[in-house]
Amino acid sequence: MHSPNPDMSQLFADRQAQRSALHNRYLNEQFVRVLKTIGYDVGFQKGQGQYLYDRDGARYLDLLSGFGVFAIGRNHPVMRDALKSVLDADLPNLVQFDVSTLAGVLAERLLKYVPYLDKAFFANSGAECVEAAIKFARGATGRPGIVYCAHGYHGLTYGALSLTGDSNFRTGFEPLLPGCTPVPFNDLAALEKALASREVAAFVVEPIQGKGVNMPTDEFLPGAAALCKKYGTLFVADEIQTGMGRTGRFLAVEHWNVEPDMVLLSKSLSGGHVPVGAVLTRKGIFDKIFNQMDRAVVHGSTFSKNDLAMAAGIATLDVMESEKLIESAAKRGAELRLALTRMVPGYELMKEVRGKGLMIGVEFGPPKSLRLRASWNVLEAANKGLFCQLITVPLFKDHKILTQVAGHGSHTIKLLPPLTITEEDCGWIERAFDDVIAGSHKVPGAIWSLGKTLVDNAVRRSA
Repeated sequence: MHSPNPDMSQLFADRQAQRSALHNRYLNEQFVRVLKTIGYDVGFQKGQGQYLYDRDGARYLDLLSGFGVFAIGRNHPVMRDALKSVLDADLPNLVQFDVSTLAGVLAERLLKYVPYLDKAFFANSGAECVEAAIKFARGATGRPGIVYCAHGYHGLTYGALSLTGDSNFRTGFEPLLPGCTPVPFNDLAALEKALASREVAAFVVEPIQGKGVNMPTDEFLPGAAALCKKYGTLFVADEIQTGMGRTGRFLAVEHWNVEPDMVLLSKSLSGGHVPVGAVLTRKGIFDKIFNQMDRAVVHGSTFSKNDLAMAAGIATLDVMESEKLIESAAKRGAELRLALTRMVPGYELMKEVRGKGLMIGVEFGPPKSLRLRASWNVLEAANKGLFCQLITVPLFKDHKILTQVAGHGSHTIKLLPPLTITEEDCGWIERAFDDVIAGSHKVPGAIWSLGKTLVDNAVRRSA
């Protein structure tokens, strides 16, 4: 028998040295192997704001932010106090035959940011929001088709996966949802061809594609919205990663003056603690789904409006407003993109820096000089996109910066930091990137020795 131990911090301290063994035994041992192979198994002990601390007390700058959930930083005191206040209040949570006060407040707060939409539906995750959007679109229009963009990412549940083009995620799980058709991102002619049948319920699109930080042309989103209106298709903006101030506006679509029929939010809305998602939609759509009393629960989710999740969303908005994090994301993002862009002419492996606010992609590409090109080609032959690991691993090991490659087989590194980063943090990022990219241009050198190790691992895996 285990004696009760409600002190989770003590439990964490007592067992943290066994974390890899526990995951090998009971969870995903392949992921443990990945961390050890690239040297990321440093045993993080603490998170505060935009910083992480490892078992030796070393401080890291987090440019991954839990895949974008920590927009207000880790363990914000306002968030902590909000969640504690719910636990201390003995609220009548999830009665089910009652309506949630906190859900009403959060819906009111969110819809003030998106005044052309009228109703909110809460879910437990981004993927659940995508599933709800598919159902709402089909139910409201009576049409079967869903159109999405190639190279987009919308989640890994079956409906969401059906709108995710990456074969790395799809392989082994097909057949997927029928009636889902991809079109190229930024291709209005292909979109019109797909919508012209008038059988398409919704066009679902990320305003900026997360996998690759692919930017829309200035014409694409307004043109897509006009085509949707022309053919009676609902325009659904997946703002699960781009929303909540990430791009320097509350929604990324605001940069292009587009008003979608549905907006999907999650990730940052949670404050990083309690999963939550929101579908914001027009009343006309909502009323076609929940159209009479015996259809009042035709779609829902047991935990979706739980008080902790609703409190997390309200507290996140409080912090964003009081600390002016949307404005900060716009300012810091512009400064950081400019600093990184200035490096491009000096490094032949750097191709482009792009993004909005604090969603930034740094793309690399084949060099011109023969010696560098030969080394690049060896990496590409072993595993497409492997070069980016020659940047992310030294950033982590030598400069204590946690970041990620922007997708499977991608040549782009994505920066997705908390919106709380400072001018000093931006200097840290700039110096670290400059140092590591300079090192990647020295052949032979330490970074290309790492490349040989990664190639050997890739060859062993394929064998």
